[in-house]
Amino acid sequence: MPRFSVIVPAHQVQAYLSECLDSVLSQSYPDLELIAVDDCSPDACGEIIDEYAARDARVKALHLAENQGLGRARNAGMAEATGDYLVFLDSDDTLTPDALRAVADRLKETGDPDVLVFDYARTYWDGRTVRNQLAAQLTEQGPAPFRLEDRPGLLRVLMVAWNKAYQREFVQARGFAFPPGYYEDTPWTFPVLMTAESIATLDRVCVHYRQRRQGSILGTTSRKHFDLFEQYDRVFAYVDERPELGRWRPELFRRMVDHYAVVFTRRGRLPRGSRGDFLRRARVHCRRHHVPGVRIRLRHALVRFGLHRSFRALQLAAAVRRRTVKTAVKLARALRTAALQLHYRVQLRLPLRSDRAVFAAHEGHGDPAALEEAFRTYAPRLSTAWIARRGQEDVVPPGPRRLRPGTAAYWTALARSRYLVSDAGLDRRLRKRPGQVFVQTQQGTPLGHAGLDLQERPAAARDTDFAELLRGVDQWDYVLSGNRHATLTWERVHPGRYTTLEYGLPRNDVFQRATAADVAGLRASLGVPEGAVAILYAPAHRDHRRTQHPLLDLERVLRRLGPRFVVLARTPVPVGGTRIIDVSGRPDLSALCLASDVLLTDYASVMFDYAGLDRPIVVHTEDWAAYAAARGVYFDLRAFPPGAVARNEDELIDIFATGHWRGSRSAQLRAAFRERFCPWDDGRAAERVVRRVVLGETELPPVVPLADRFPAPSACARSPLATVPQPSGPLPVTESL
Repeated sequence: MPRFSVIVPAHQVQAYLSECLDSVLSQSYPDLELIAVDDCSPDACGEIIDEYAARDARVKALHLAENQGLGRARNAGMAEATGDYLVFLDSDDTLTPDALRAVADRLKETGDPDVLVFDYARTYWDGRTVRNQLAAQLTEQGPAPFRLEDRPGLLRVLMVAWNKAYQREFVQARGFAFPPGYYEDTPWTFPVLMTAESIATLDRVCVHYRQRRQGSILGTTSRKHFDLFEQYDRVFAYVDERPELGRWRPELFRRMVDHYAVVFTRRGRLPRGSRGDFLRRARVHCRRHHVPGVRIRLRHALVRFGLHRSFRALQLAAAVRRRTVKTAVKLARALRTAALQLHYRVQLRLPLRSDRAVFAAHEGHGDPAALEEAFRTYAPRLSTAWIARRGQEDVVPPGPRRLRPGTAAYWTALARSRYLVSDAGLDRRLRKRPGQVFVQTQQGTPLGHAGLDLQERPAAARDTDFAELLRGVDQWDYVLSGNRHATLTWERVHPGRYTTLEYGLPRNDVFQRATAADVAGLRASLGVPEGAVAILYAPAHRDHRRTQHPLLDLERVLRRLGPRFVVLARTPVPVGGTRIIDVSGRPDLSALCLASDVLLTDYASVMFDYAGLDRPIVVHTEDWAAYAAARGVYFDLRAFPPGAVARNEDELIDIFATGHWRGSRSAQLRAAFRERFCPWDDGRAAERVVRRVVLGETELPPVVPLADRFPAPSACARSPLATVPQPSGPLPVTESL
């Protein structure tokens, strides 16, 4: 008997069916059966199901002789189910990775409740993923399992069958089944939740709910949407037969009226000329199921009383109001912009303030933050300010005054500050005036192509305006560089009259100044367990991919490596798991480097910084060919790596499991890499920049030789070699080892 019976009805979804079935069969929790129901589909769905059944014994193929509809197809699947729990999945949706494992773990934690409600996210054709807005209702805080009266807010969560797992014995004992019709989920989910003796929640996205451009049932214009009335009749009939459920009538009534209002107002559902009829039917049903004393909103009242013309009048008035407000807002913004530009022009005519400096960073802290601190340290007469764009308020480094773009203070600072420091371009409307000094810090050492080299890389260049790029380059006075490779690259791809300061990268100064106590404090703040080996996972952005999905299954990697390893995941996608710590929102990458024991990356420039720490680096190059083709690279990383190289996930696991990640060969590779790319990173790069640019000194602090540098040690620097038990037999040979 499997733990889960996953039931997938299929009808005219041949383009999506394989992805759906793959998402089930690739789950890390394999104790399941997949019941795929071909609802007499006229396309290739039946053939696809048979192909999967031939390849995987867990797949049960069920072919219906005639089209039954979604609800009855699910019933047919339930009749064949043998699992402890039923999970329904629509054939154009997918389970997220490790979803069933998370569900199984939560079921075990909560004592096998009758129903487990989990979360979902809507996925769009353009790559957007939007989580359910009522996710707060699925919090796991508080006692569990519980009954619906303890958490009535669950009735507000989307009433569908596929965001829950149902104990099969509970479903059979209560005789639950799906009715025919468009809205078959309605008379299933309400009774299930109301009668369940035990309910639990899982605050995790387990289903990706595909929002199709065309073809979905609920997006079809048809009078079949009138089916909603019959389905709510079924819900209230169920309650009428069970007096103990009568307390739910007020909430059901509110949900019903709200559902009618949604269908009535949603474009593309009701055919032309049927809207008045829909409201008249809604009025009859509201009178039929009315609960005295229930308070409802205005639009609900219009539905309840069938006031078709009043509803349309209110809709028209609301549309006029929205347009009026939109026009007024545009006019106000235009007037404000004109006033600010006039203010800027006036400020440009006033004297420069030699004691003012403005800093900005594309994201996080980086070199501008390190330089800002150095400005205050070595040139204390200067007053510093930091441009904090919307959404960056929480990542501004402490110390400088904050400037919000588009304000009068912002334009005043840009017009009158002597020093401008940024790792990207500043405002396109900036007019750099004589006497201003622009320091361009760049964003690290380049592996992938940048600047003018992107002209032949449309995937990476996107909408880059190269003329605008060169106009910005003409404003630069100084460009920072950490090594000869970066110097030669920047001067070629960003041709200009600036002076290159090959002094090292200021953001890496902290690596030489930090102590073991600092490292321990950072690890504690991130929640890294004492004695754990912390892997900082920092992958590069894939320009050729619309969505940034990690190539590694981090939970699988950690399961293979054992409890001693944890991952600090700096990824743009949600992560989960008890030993995966999401640090994607942390602005200070240097702090994450210090807190970790080893860097796991692919093509991200952080590897050049991390080499200065003299800690192990592991490179994952599974999609090297695709990355090199889309972005372009300046050298073959596989031929000159900073440490062990893994060509796939299994090799990566082998590198960590056997200890090669910190072996002698890895140390040799890192030493050569460090010598080439970290010649100046001795902890005084920012000081050199300030002394040259601000103080005008020419005799700068000498560079500390590599052999005499002592960067902050990692937490496991003096611990025994971290390995895990390996199975008998030969191990795969890893590249560069």
